[in-house]
Amino acid sequence: MITTSNLSKKYNNNLVLNIESLDIPKGQSFGLVGNNGAGKTTYFSLLLDLIQPTTGFIKTNNIQVNESEEWKPFTSAFIDESFLIGYLTAEEYFYFIGELRNQNKADVGALLSQFEDFFHGEILKQKKYLRDLSKGNQKKVGIVAALIGNPEVIVLDEPFANLDPTTQIRLKGIIKDLAEKKGVTVLISSHDLMHITDVCERIVVLEKGEIVKDLATNKATLKELEAHFTN
Repeated sequence: MITTSNLSKKYNNNLVLNIESLDIPKGQSFGLVGNNGAGKTTYFSLLLDLIQPTTGFIKTNNIQVNESEEWKPFTSAFIDESFLIGYLTAEEYFYFIGELRNQNKADVGALLSQFEDFFHGEILKQKKYLRDLSKGNQKKVGIVAALIGNPEVIVLDEPFANLDPTTQIRLKGIIKDLAEKKGVTVLISSHDLMHITDVCERIVVLEKGEIVKDLATNKATLKELEAHFTN
C-alpha cells in the first residue's frame, strides 16, 4: 500500500530523516514513535506532499506522492489545528470537507451520527467557531473530518494529545475498527507508548531520522519500548 524508498530530508545540510526502505501493507494499523525531533512529523509531511524529499520517494498504491495528486482522493489526515478553518463552525467544516470528498450533507450527517459518544455533546449545535473550541475539541473535529469519504489511508499525528481519558478510550475503539473491520491503512504517531501499543499491530521507532526498531506488537512490546526510551 505505502512504499518508502531511499527517502531523506535535509534542512540546511542537517539530515532530519533517512529511511532506506519501509513498506506498510493495506489495512495495517501502523505506529510511529520517537522523541521530539526524531522525524515522525517530517515523515508524515513527506507522505502527504506537504514538503519535498531531498532524495527518494514515497508511493501510495504505486502513485509517487510528490509527482501526482491521484493519491489524494483515497488519503486523509489530521496533523494539527492548521488543517482546520477557524472561522467555520464544526458543521460548516464537516460539510466543506464532505464537498471536497464528493459527499452530500446526508452522507456527512450519517457519518457524524456514529460519533455522538465521541463528540460528547461538545461539538455539534454549539454555534461556536472552530477557533473558539478547546484544543481537545478541535482535535475531535479534525479526526472525524479525516474519516469523511471512506478514505483508504488515514494519517493521524499525536491523535491522543489534549484528549480526556474517556475520549482517548473511544478513539482507540475507532482506530481499531478502521483497521480491523474496514481494512483502512491507519498511520499514527504518538508519545504515549501505552496507547500506541493498544491500537497498532506494528510499531516503528525513529531515532535521529532513522529506523532503529520495527516491531510486530505483542504482550511484550510496551515493556520493550519503555526499556528503549529509558536506556
